[in-house]
Amino acid sequence: MNRKEIEEYLDFLFPNPKCELNYNKDYELLIATVLSAQTTDKRVNEVTSVLFNKYDSLEKIKNADIEDIKNIIKPIGMVNKKSIFIKEISSFLLDNCNGVVPNDERLLTNIPGVGRKTSNVVRSNLFDYPAIAVDTHVNRVSKRLGIAKNKDEVLTVEKKLMKFFPKDKWSRLHHQLVLFGRYYCTSNKPKCDGCKLIKICNYDKKH
Repeated sequence: MNRKEIEEYLDFLFPNPKCELNYNKDYELLIATVLSAQTTDKRVNEVTSVLFNKYDSLEKIKNADIEDIKNIIKPIGMVNKKSIFIKEISSFLLDNCNGVVPNDERLLTNIPGVGRKTSNVVRSNLFDYPAIAVDTHVNRVSKRLGIAKNKDEVLTVEKKLMKFFPKDKWSRLHHQLVLFGRYYCTSNKPKCDGCKLIKICNYDKKH
């Protein structure tokens, strides 16, 4: 498999890749990333624009009425769990991190609702930490391109991607793979026509 070929095509499609979650403060990205589970970034941006405008500090979020938070984030689903996470994240940052999102995987993954994927997304975007966060899009694309096997779990996929691509490109490629999976190599009806990676794609071979 030609790694350079994949990199060049992704650079062609996404010369300036970036996170599509909107945020102005470090904790806003952390909360938005947690909220993005099982929904789209577009929907998350719609609810966080309301949430962060109404509660514009960690202290206000921590003390907010949870029923009001539920009403605000209702469009993204899983409101009971996610509303609790929002308040717990705020409390944790205030109580343990002086209100600042830490560049520390151990600390981050101790925060309710924060796993390895979220930690990687946050550290990559806030601190330019070299990481590849494997979400549903990255997972799907990696397996279709043969970088990982269909049976591989998320952590295995991440390790294989880190081995396949050079470390200095991990963060950039993470965004590119997300965008490629979101807009081109979609779960249903991927845009295979004209794709320059079609010759190495397992999806095309099966269909």
